[in-house]
Amino acid sequence: MELIHTFLNLVAPPFTFFTLLFFLPPFQFFKFFLSVLGTLFTEDVAGKVVLITGASSGIGESLAYEYAKRGASLVLAARREKSLQEVAERARYLGATDVVVVRADVSKVEDCRRIVDQAINHFGRLDHLVNNAGITSVAMLEEIEDITDFRAIMDINFWGYVYMTKFALPYLRNSNGRIIVLSSSASWLSAPRMSIYNASKAAITQFYETLRVEIGQDVGITLVTPGFIESELTQGKIMNKEGKHIVDQDMRDVQVNLIPIMNVESCAKAIVRGATRGERDVTEPTWFKVTYFWKVFCPEVMETMYRLFYISGAGSDPREAAIGKKVLDYTGVKGVLYPETVQVPETKKD
Repeated sequence: MELIHTFLNLVAPPFTFFTLLFFLPPFQFFKFFLSVLGTLFTEDVAGKVVLITGASSGIGESLAYEYAKRGASLVLAARREKSLQEVAERARYLGATDVVVVRADVSKVEDCRRIVDQAINHFGRLDHLVNNAGITSVAMLEEIEDITDFRAIMDINFWGYVYMTKFALPYLRNSNGRIIVLSSSASWLSAPRMSIYNASKAAITQFYETLRVEIGQDVGITLVTPGFIESELTQGKIMNKEGKHIVDQDMRDVQVNLIPIMNVESCAKAIVRGATRGERDVTEPTWFKVTYFWKVFCPEVMETMYRLFYISGAGSDPREAAIGKKVLDYTGVKGVLYPETVQVPETKKD
């Protein structure tokens, strides 16, 4: 057995290198050809049934409007029923043929079953499942007071997606439907104070990559990995070290730092466009894909940059010490990088 591993240690790297050298160009050309076909033959979602979790705000809300403009029927799920009703009303105005609102918490398995059941009982079918619900935590691991409070991150960000997919999958198979997965670039990046959130997004990505193998071509999967998009996170809503949901604009500035925030309407349009073209992966803004290559090929550089801009002045309040935030405050560049809609004046701190 040792001889086999020794042989593979010597042979596998050069074999892989030369295989990719000759295989990659034609394969990429083939993928480009398929993407061109996708632009010519996009899926018409008019009259189809789209279920969106976390639809009361942010990306989920804008996705509801984008599907509504295309004439889809919607099932909107979230915990805030009043906000959902407002989204539903606007979606109808924008062109949704029918809208069902379901107040539910995706961290609860029975709520997920109920969401799908209500969709099927009302419409009799399901074509797109958009898993979008999520929450964000911002705290150094050593600062967290009760680590069990942070189970909620995995319960919503990971298990909520798994539950919804489990119950929706039989109906998506019947319609040759599609799952749109809101993961995050955090699945490969390692921004400090977001370790548990980052882990939940990495888990989502690997779960759906595996599911692609299991279900084959029966159900399409579009994996979305956004950068920073207008949302409650970029408005400063986070789970802090005490496990409480607060609004902290200064901490938002530390975590978003010098990265420009994308308009949520543009992001939603790109996601729906990618899904209807049958794309496997969508990253918005598209330039953010380069961070993946930096992470893969130069991880030490990424770690150094994070420590420099996010943690410099260790032991101090990051709102005062982080270099990236200082640049935002002293240069006024925040007005250029952050849309006005995410600059909420109220600030709540620990």
